[in-house]
Amino acid sequence: MEQKTSAHYQRLHRQRLREQGLVKKEVWILPEYGAALQQLEKQMRVSGLQPDSMVLIHKEGSMDNSRQAYRDIHALAGDLQQSTLVQGGRLHIEVLEGADASLLISLPEFGDLPVHVALSGDQLVVEAFLWPADQVHDRAGLNEQMLRLQKLFPFTTMALEPQAHGGEGYVMFAALHASSSEGDIISEILTLADSVIQATEALAHYLTPAPVPAPVQA
Repeated sequence: MEQKTSAHYQRLHRQRLREQGLVKKEVWILPEYGAALQQLEKQMRVSGLQPDSMVLIHKEGSMDNSRQAYRDIHALAGDLQQSTLVQGGRLHIEVLEGADASLLISLPEFGDLPVHVALSGDQLVVEAFLWPADQVHDRAGLNEQMLRLQKLFPFTTMALEPQAHGGEGYVMFAALHASSSEGDIISEILTLADSVIQATEALAHYLTPAPVPAPVQA
């Protein structure tokens, strides 16, 4: 099966936002307020919410160091399955078995964007595929712009790495301690997904558009 790029999920994400009656607004802020803006944007997508009820949650230092670190991906999957987002259908979790088992999490609100979660020692790595390197028509320009954009995504990192099927591809990832709470892990997954959509929009002009399949004739 052909691996879809983040541009595919961005299109589906936009379509579903429009179906919810949401509109796009462009704002100009200082880079250090990027994370705060993301929090407020998510709250503003909830209908009936009063403006004076919106609050910012300070993420740093939220980890409970007394928690036991996850050592097994199946235990993590079991705990995440109990979350209201999973039970409400906003996250779908699948365990990918193998020598190094991992989680495949799809997010319907983000066009079914797939996000992978893996255990690496004392860290949990949350990662999403962006696009293959050969789809970039100006790699030098894109790489430079990625560095300029990094302050807008303080909790995520973009990187270039080898792909299993050959060639190279761009990914976006984040890492957190394996003793993080289920809430913090889900928050990291949602933050990464939102950052993938925003990064794809900001860097789209460096990419060669993927061909659109021709409609099937009846």
